[in-house]
Amino acid sequence: METDSQNGNLEHSSNWKYYVEDYWDIVVGIIAVITALFMHKTGQGAMATVFAAIGIASLSLTVSEVAEILSERLVEPYGSMVLTFSAVIVEIILLYIILLEAVHTPAVIETVKGGIISAVIVDMNVLLGLAVFIGGLKYTEQEHNKETSSTYTTILFVTALALLVPSLLRESEHGRAAIHETSFIIATVLMAFYIIIFVFQTRTHTHFFQATAKSRLFRLKRKLKEGNHEIDENEHSDYIFESFNNIGNFAVILALIAIIAISAEVFATDGVKLAKDYGISAGLSGLIIAIVAVTPEIFTAIKAARNDQIQRVVNIAMGASVVSILLTVPILLALAYLSDIKLMLDFNPLQVGALIMTIILAWKSTEEGHTNYFEGLSHLMFFVCYAIIAAYY
Repeated sequence: METDSQNGNLEHSSNWKYYVEDYWDIVVGIIAVITALFMHKTGQGAMATVFAAIGIASLSLTVSEVAEILSERLVEPYGSMVLTFSAVIVEIILLYIILLEAVHTPAVIETVKGGIISAVIVDMNVLLGLAVFIGGLKYTEQEHNKETSSTYTTILFVTALALLVPSLLRESEHGRAAIHETSFIIATVLMAFYIIIFVFQTRTHTHFFQATAKSRLFRLKRKLKEGNHEIDENEHSDYIFESFNNIGNFAVILALIAIIAISAEVFATDGVKLAKDYGISAGLSGLIIAIVAVTPEIFTAIKAARNDQIQRVVNIAMGASVVSILLTVPILLALAYLSDIKLMLDFNPLQVGALIMTIILAWKSTEEGHTNYFEGLSHLMFFVCYAIIAAYY
């Protein structure tokens, strides 16, 4: 009887452990959003901003977890695309709500532009860097399909050059009207370019974004050599969203994004005032926004790297960067136009330079089809340098 009681207690304790692991992000996110709303109503702007950021990050992590369930049911590149689209939707909502503050504070537009570029900087340096670094420490070397990184870096080079057009006009004798007009032309070109890329990814060259037979064999040989076996996490999980069908999980994602939008409004309203009061630069503000938006993807990428799924890491990091420019830019410009706000793509030299240098670094660190911890550390080092400059620029 005593043994049965002990076993029951252990099982109960184990169940609570899994409940905490599975649902802490939802509980923390909901509590943080409610607290942020309360702090906002009572005029405590600093605390409201902090709790709003916690709410956005926590619920975005839940969105990422649900999106990952969907991604596991789909083949690449569709799996990673579900993750990247979910994150980018949150990013667009966050940046748009902040952009609406430009009606009262025009300087916020620079923060939004900083957020657009910073999203790529964070994806390609923090997300990719941390995942590659942690994966490299565990496995020494990891292999991925080099066609993936080659294709994505080519796309990013072209998009970076496209963004240079309005930025270069900023340094010429052309007026703001010409810069505004070319910004919309470039945004249209970027959207058309993405449509072609989508067809390329999902129809004609899907094999460019899938793990190669070589990389799968590479992983299998290592496991056999080390005598390790993967544990199926689902075997011990009763995560409620795993029992939902695809439509149900998409509905959950949309509901969570709606709650995130409420928190984003508090974050934007009080955060803009806070940045102004403390003299936080537009570059650093944009970086903070990007980190809040990208945090869930970072956790997903680290988990993938620890499971020796570096192909998924590359797909998430580079795919999110591509979508952040090719979709975020046109959509934000369209929303700005409808809201009678003049958003232009005249990025400053730091932003354009950092974007191009990030793409070059990503190209060099992934071009051979395998990664190690030193390459991850290089990306992290670059990010630290950029953050220091952004804080003082």
